[in-house]
Amino acid sequence: MNRKELTINTIRLLSAEMIEKAKSGHPGLPLGASPSAVTLFADALKHNPKDPNWFDRDRFILSAGHGSAMLYSLLHVFGYGLSKEDLMDFRQIDSLTPGHPEYGHTVGVEATTGPLGQGLSMAVGMAIAEKHLGAKFNKKDFNIIDHYTYALVGDGCLMEGITNEASSLAGHLGLSKLICLYDSNNITIEGDTEIAFSEDVRKRYEALGWQTLYVEDGNDTHAILEKINEAKADKERPSLIVVRTKIGYGTGKEGMSSAHGEPLGLDNINLLRKNLKWDYDQEFFVPNEVTEYIEELQEKFETEENKWKKLFEEYKKVYPKEASELEADICGDADVNIEIENSEKATRASSGDALNYVKDLLPNLFGGSADLGPSNKSVMKGEEYFSKNNPLGRNFHFGVREHAMAAICNGIALHGGLIPYCATFLIFSDYLKPAARLSALMGLRVIYILTHDSIGVGEDGPTHQPIEQLLMLRSIPNMTVFRPADCLETAASWEAALSNKKGPTAICLTRQKLKPVNSNKENAKRGAYPVIDEKDPDIILLATGSEVNLCVEAAKELKGKYKIKVVSMPSREVFEKQDKSYREEVLPSSVTKRLVVEAASPIGWEGYMKEGKILAMRSFGASAKASDLMLKFGFTKENVIKLVEEILR
Repeated sequence: MNRKELTINTIRLLSAEMIEKAKSGHPGLPLGASPSAVTLFADALKHNPKDPNWFDRDRFILSAGHGSAMLYSLLHVFGYGLSKEDLMDFRQIDSLTPGHPEYGHTVGVEATTGPLGQGLSMAVGMAIAEKHLGAKFNKKDFNIIDHYTYALVGDGCLMEGITNEASSLAGHLGLSKLICLYDSNNITIEGDTEIAFSEDVRKRYEALGWQTLYVEDGNDTHAILEKINEAKADKERPSLIVVRTKIGYGTGKEGMSSAHGEPLGLDNINLLRKNLKWDYDQEFFVPNEVTEYIEELQEKFETEENKWKKLFEEYKKVYPKEASELEADICGDADVNIEIENSEKATRASSGDALNYVKDLLPNLFGGSADLGPSNKSVMKGEEYFSKNNPLGRNFHFGVREHAMAAICNGIALHGGLIPYCATFLIFSDYLKPAARLSALMGLRVIYILTHDSIGVGEDGPTHQPIEQLLMLRSIPNMTVFRPADCLETAASWEAALSNKKGPTAICLTRQKLKPVNSNKENAKRGAYPVIDEKDPDIILLATGSEVNLCVEAAKELKGKYKIKVVSMPSREVFEKQDKSYREEVLPSSVTKRLVVEAASPIGWEGYMKEGKILAMRSFGASAKASDLMLKFGFTKENVIKLVEEILR
């Protein structure tokens, strides 16, 4: 048994033992896919375990994240810092080896995966970022951005619709530095894939514009490496390498669905040791021959990075401006002051003004819309569009692919060097929610521009009028949601989103024009503030977005009869992070009578109530002019006045 084969078997045994000790996990993929993974890590991947954040490293995403035991074993054996004890703590509380890979938690994990299909889609984003940055910064004899993105996918990943969305775009864009290894074992939890997945995947990917390659025997590392090199040789297309494997290889569960997601049992582990000719008694053991092999490889890894470092030092001398810009882009600081006129206009238009104000200040801003750019006002004016033949473009056509759009933006953010944004109607945030949730889980700065934010959409009717979507977005931990009331609040939303490097921001915007309120940009960035501030008020009117002006108009008409405080709350999440004294200043607990006004679901506003009412949407909308809808559902000055009278009666 040569050292590479011994390394493969080490990964297999470590993975099986981790799962057995935890009494939980997915052994099937590690047993079948380890030859592909070790071949990639040892022979093809440009990486340095001693410097996991080297910017020009190749990226590897385990899209089939349930096979995490294999990834953790690789990171342990290849010297990324995971210890034997970490492997033994697999799936235990506070361990570095959680059930599915988590970005920012375990060194060497490039993306949080587990929800199938997300990893491949994020890999597309990484490949886009590499192509754009390479076109922008590379010079003759100075390919300082020159790396590949690899993803290991399974049958389940390729059943998910998101992978088809993302793969279609990858083929269209000719992302030749994207290589996917498809662990094709024809087994899912319920049985053979023939029960629900009988298509010819290679033909599908050929139709999507990919090169497709095939390895008959998943244990043939020479063939695997040969196909990886063949994939690299294609400079026009992304590549899918179909590797035929056997789930649960080497055990009594080989080829069985029961190998997918449950421990093998000691009898099967002993059978695996016998079939692999494993001569070591200890559990969680790495043979000396494997350690020596990895140490020799480490010299190669370090040589590769040192070569790049030397090249970059020369680059800095010859192209100091570009080098400085790249270093700033990688750092990612984006604190800006946006100056736009506070005039009467839709907040989607204000958002477009803010975007075009910052585009020249932040040359690493990159993004677009799911085929709604003109409606979302998400186009950077004067900038070209990214394409296969023009990777320098900063505007991006995602096509009608909301789910993949968000996942691709996650990949761009994970890659580093760019600030991604994406746009669609708020109603279609439902289509991108799983990827937006991962944005929040990974703490990524992805900016979501979500327009047409209420029944104010009008004639398009209830299918296009968001009701529960604000609630959905606000329910995601670490997601910051802004619903601005005018131009200045919109500028504040953008400033907050750009400076937030620890999570995504959703900016929810109107289709209809809004009059300016007495807004304060700095206070808006604190989440809530008074726009009318009567001393010792009788009642507080609390609103967001388009409904703030409604409350202002009602308060003005009632002036002299009641003392009314009107509070705009563009972001609940930001406001709730303020200190107690500020929150008490804005919403004094002594003022118990309150009216909350928002043209969306009332759920979530109960915590702001003492005595009073919530004027909100408790049904779907309807198809009519926006003004008629506001009248029908009670979002009028007259109805606000009526409700105030009822509360204060």
